[in-house]
Amino acid sequence: MADEYCHSCGMPLNMPDAKGMSEQFCKHCSDDSGKVKSREEIQKGIAWWLKSWQPNIDDATAMKRAEHYMKSMPEWAE
Repeated sequence: MADEYCHSCGMPLNMPDAKGMSEQFCKHCSDDSGKVKSREEIQKGIAWWLKSWQPNIDDATAMKRAEHYMKSMPEWAE
């Protein structure tokens, strides 16, 4: 059974708009074949998401926070 959360961004995979072609990644983090997108693409997407609910942060801060957040995800853990 697949994990309940995207290994790249942490999105719950049981949400109606999350399911893509992969068992480990949401549709936002994977391409049409189910492979995870590039680290840069994911970081930009997470930064955009952060800014959507924290509109007062600048782009550089959002990118830095996204990078930090990604380190807690299985796909990006170092």
